[in-house]
Amino acid sequence: MPTFPLFNLLLLLLLLVHAAAASSTYNVLDYGADPDCQADSTLAFSLAWEATCASRDPHPPTLYVPRGSFSVGRLDFRGGCYSDLVRIRIDGQLVAPSDYNVLANGRSWITIDSVEGLHVSGGVLDGMGDGLWDCKASLGDDGCPKGSTTLEISRSKNVQISRLTLRNSQLGHISINDSENIRLDGLRISASETSPNTDGIHVQASSYVTVINSRVETGDDCVSIGPGTRNLLIHGMTCGPGHGISIGSLGKYLNEEGVSHVTVRNVHLNGTQNGLRIKSWGRQSTGFAEDILFEDAVMSNVHNPIVIDQNYCPHHRNCPGQDSGVRVRHVTYRDVRGTSASKVAVKFDCSSEQPCRDIRMENVRLTYGDGEEAAESYCANVGGTARGSIQPNACLRR
Repeated sequence: MPTFPLFNLLLLLLLLVHAAAASSTYNVLDYGADPDCQADSTLAFSLAWEATCASRDPHPPTLYVPRGSFSVGRLDFRGGCYSDLVRIRIDGQLVAPSDYNVLANGRSWITIDSVEGLHVSGGVLDGMGDGLWDCKASLGDDGCPKGSTTLEISRSKNVQISRLTLRNSQLGHISINDSENIRLDGLRISASETSPNTDGIHVQASSYVTVINSRVETGDDCVSIGPGTRNLLIHGMTCGPGHGISIGSLGKYLNEEGVSHVTVRNVHLNGTQNGLRIKSWGRQSTGFAEDILFEDAVMSNVHNPIVIDQNYCPHHRNCPGQDSGVRVRHVTYRDVRGTSASKVAVKFDCSSEQPCRDIRMENVRLTYGDGEEAAESYCANVGGTARGSIQPNACLRR
């Protein structure tokens, strides 16, 4: 009976392991993708995803995008995969069609829908949104298509996206809807400061979402938090330019879910329009924002560092002119410091029908301008407490 030296046996085992691992990788080039951005690679990406999702290999299957630029249209990464963990590894970049009309009448460019167990890492998503921005600057919103979000995560669970760069989206860059246990780590999101409605990350109707160690530079909200969001953690974020971190707008509809258990910690807002904002429409609603913690936030020349606005009405058009029915309570601002670009650094403009309750400020130090002039606060229909060093005085009892 022939025998094999131990070294040869180990080599054979390594080759078998490598072959098994290699068979779990589905390279888009093998399905006809063009890495020189000349031909449309949409079909190749779709076929590679179908093979990855259907894979029965013992290792977690991986859709692999090598170095290069790939022109792709609308992509739908739909779930129902055999494996409970699927990976997408991107070493190159995906580029949206240069004609914005190809995508601009749809909801999203790339959709992750009904997927349970997905890790996406690396790469660049270029939404090519500047053509649509120019259209809107010239003709207004009514004269141009609405536009698409670059990446939408919908009805999904256990999704992690790391080290991904997104730029120049037609609309918002990432939208998370009706999903659970989503983690965004090390993202870089950028668009022109004048680009319209290009939110960095939008979360709604979702729970246990984590956003960490990321940078957002856009023309709209850094992170926007919509109705139905629960157990959201934002940590280690840098924002600016843009509109800051916003809960809302809430209360647009009468029967609306609320927002609860949101933690925003260790963030730096630089030159943003707003800092830490809660906003609701002035109309009746069942919505609410409660159990919110803003902690360890640095403001650098932020126009409205701390603001609760229950009379939200952008551009002062079609304002309902009612008292907001949204309940805002149990909100803490702790260790917030820096400079305000406006004289009023703290603004609590709350509803007379639903006053803001249990608003807590602990060690808040905000100055106006270059840091040498005292800032001011504005308070209406708000109750709560202040502890430690508070500047400016926020009309809360000590």
